[in-house]
Amino acid sequence: MKKSFAVLGLGRFGQSVVQTLAEEHQDVLAVDVKEEPVNEMMDIATQTLIADTRDEDVLRGLNIDTFDYVIVGIGNNMEASILTTMLAKELGAKKVIAKAETSDHGRVLQRVGADQVTYPERDMGHGIVRKLLSNHILNFIDLSDKYTLAEVVITDPHFVDQDLVALNLRQRFDLTVIAIQHEGKINISPQPTDVVQLHDVLTVVGPIENVEALDESLKK
Repeated sequence: MKKSFAVLGLGRFGQSVVQTLAEEHQDVLAVDVKEEPVNEMMDIATQTLIADTRDEDVLRGLNIDTFDYVIVGIGNNMEASILTTMLAKELGAKKVIAKAETSDHGRVLQRVGADQVTYPERDMGHGIVRKLLSNHILNFIDLSDKYTLAEVVITDPHFVDQDLVALNLRQRFDLTVIAIQHEGKINISPQPTDVVQLHDVLTVVGPIENVEALDESLKK
């Protein structure tokens, strides 16, 4: 199902968002105050515009309230980021997701109305460190500050040739197994009697600290 997105600010973050949405065949309006990044997105986004989003008339002319999501990707100009977020909400934007450079910046964005604040540089740094420090976590997506979805590769012989009932990850780690990948094939509806084999990848959902505890319990 197609949704509509307005991406305001076309730095590296904004351009990446536009490209990803375009690959998913979503409707995307890409806006920046500078001509060069707008030209780069011209053949990628559904529509492009060179404009200063600090101008209330500009946002009103875009019918900003009609988009499903407004993504404020302005990072190097805190004033423009905050003012754009505030104006978008005042003009009725349904959901505003704003990029923040610092925790102080993020708090201000929340106070002026941002529905969600994202910290891409910080999150990337955290993600790299978590991968470096883990032994078995291949990928993860944090669902909140406390919960994550993670892919865990099984190399510990104590976890091999046992079914999910015997492993009892829900009781031991408060984790739910939602998929098992075996030799490139993915079982997205694993049964309690399904057996885990060497090098299988389990997709689990649960508290971040519990996923880390599972990682630590697995032998290298």
